[in-house]
Amino acid sequence: MPEPLEQDALARALALRVLRDAAIGDRLVVRARHGDGARDALGTLAARSATTVTIDTRRGPAEVPLADVVAAKPVPPPPAPRRPRP
Repeated sequence: MPEPLEQDALARALALRVLRDAAIGDRLVVRARHGDGARDALGTLAARSATTVTIDTRRGPAEVPLADVVAAKPVPPPPAPRRPRP
């Protein structure tokens, strides 16, 4: 069984591959270190540079430094809005 640090390194490598292979406009969730914890950005990939990715979230664009990324994965489109009840 891999050691915890080895598992963290594998998860990070997979996350960076997901971010590298994703197309602009793909819907993703990205978890990154933030202070003593972590923060998630859920939305569409808007931009990518050598050091950051920008995710368009419901609250606006979130620029995530690649050095802080701990996990990332593609997610399905959001559900369709519910019709109002009569």
